[in-house]
Amino acid sequence: MTIRVLLADDQALIRTGLRGIIESVPDLEVVAEAASGREAVRLARSARADVVLMDIRMPEVDGLQATQLITADEDLAGVRVLILTTFELDEYVLGALRAGASGFLGKGATPTELIEAIRTVANGDALLSGKATRALIARFLTSGDPAPPPDTTVLNVLTDREREVLALVALGLSNDDIATRLHLAPSTAKTHVNRAMAKLGARDRAQLVVVAYQSGLVRPGDATP
Repeated sequence: MTIRVLLADDQALIRTGLRGIIESVPDLEVVAEAASGREAVRLARSARADVVLMDIRMPEVDGLQATQLITADEDLAGVRVLILTTFELDEYVLGALRAGASGFLGKGATPTELIEAIRTVANGDALLSGKATRALIARFLTSGDPAPPPDTTVLNVLTDREREVLALVALGLSNDDIATRLHLAPSTAKTHVNRAMAKLGARDRAQLVVVAYQSGLVRPGDATP
């Protein structure tokens, strides 16, 4: 099945480069291009893309607002948003993850990484680059803005095993890594992750990471056990 991609970036040169990379493989297709967040939301509705490759900094409506509008639209429930970021400069990535983005990709990624990222997100998984994702979320959770106290009650719906799995997801482990760590079959680890997502109302693994930090289950600076 061909994965339909919407490019949202205000720089035409970048969109042209992205299109060339994406359409170099047979299973990906660029169905539309947007130069603003407002246009991205409109085209997400009309072009019926599977994945929106979304830049954060755009005129009129920025990538964060556009992500919120797309993920809040029930008619676009199957659309995944993949944020393009420069990591150090885009200060709204955590907000985008909270809004429902399925992950982020650095603009310095290779063409192969870009293609695999789109496939990963289209498959319903979150693009979590382990260490980079944890570092980014930790940095914003410890920023100058006062944060509300952790709400541990949101985890009451989880079993002890599901909490354990959630913590490992937040530390960047894949299903296979979790299975090895906990001596489980990979399919069992995946089942625990899916149940945690269902119980917590999370769209994907990226949302699980945010919940794990916000609930205090995982703290900035925690290392993989």
